[in-house]
Amino acid sequence: MSCILSAGILFLSCEDPPEIQVAGNLVPLTVAEDSSIPAVSLNGTLLHTETYGHPDSAMVVFLHGGPGSDYRNGLNVQQLSEQGYYVVFYDQRGSGLSERHPKDQYTIQVMLDDITAMIAHYRTSPNQKVFLFGHSWGGMLTAAYINAYPDRIDGAIFAEPGGFNKELLDEYGESSRQIELLSEVTNDILYYEQFITGKENEHEILDYKLGLASSFQYAEGNDEGVEGPSPFWRNGAVVLQAFSDIAENEGFDFTTHLGDYDTKVLFLYGENNTSYGLGFAEKEASYFPNSEIKQIDDTGHELIYFQWDQVYPIVTEYLNDLR
Repeated sequence: MSCILSAGILFLSCEDPPEIQVAGNLVPLTVAEDSSIPAVSLNGTLLHTETYGHPDSAMVVFLHGGPGSDYRNGLNVQQLSEQGYYVVFYDQRGSGLSERHPKDQYTIQVMLDDITAMIAHYRTSPNQKVFLFGHSWGGMLTAAYINAYPDRIDGAIFAEPGGFNKELLDEYGESSRQIELLSEVTNDILYYEQFITGKENEHEILDYKLGLASSFQYAEGNDEGVEGPSPFWRNGAVVLQAFSDIAENEGFDFTTHLGDYDTKVLFLYGENNTSYGLGFAEKEASYFPNSEIKQIDDTGHELIYFQWDQVYPIVTEYLNDLR
């Protein structure tokens, strides 16, 4: 007898329960399991990817949030192709529809190596300019990449990046996405643990559970000002846990060489995100010698999805000035 959850009420059904170990029953298949999904093979993994625009145009590589989210709610960025840019999307290693790996294989360096390999794969000439556009965790990766390779990137857009070092990340985390013990959200998340458990690398089960739990991000009154749900294909629970452990146990600092990057960078923040705001944007922008900060009105952390009409002209102007 199977348990079916509907509208927050548990019903009993006489149908045979689905085999949750069978790939595709709980969450979408990855590119490693379904060859019809567009993908590239590089740096020892298969990454779900798609591109828009002419391959010879200046390249904009979009780095999505997470760790463990995907680029589906950032697809508005494809409109930059109408302004003559070659826009590259990919689900990061272990995220979205990209291939999954054991937890101990995820490192900051391997994520940076993936960016390098992605740029090399799509670049058509050495003179082709490359811009990074990072949202949230993707903004952190953007900073990490520039910090490591300041001469490889021709400009960068940061849409509410998490902290560029452990101290800033902790500061941001104290006022965002905190789940209070015994709150309604906590109870909702723990409720699913009664029915579905997963070992460390049982990716389908863990990804499914993370998807169920993700609604707390847009719960009413959330500090990040997220208006509601935005679309995604599949969460990556193991990569999220891997980088959470790295942050807690090893720490990180992506700011050590940002002062060497003279090109102007653009910071965007949502008016309704009380956890980020102008003050936090100024702290992060201060690591760069040349920066610009723009507020996106009447939105929060998911500004690219909910207020793209405001974001688009600001980003276009920034890129055109550097092209």
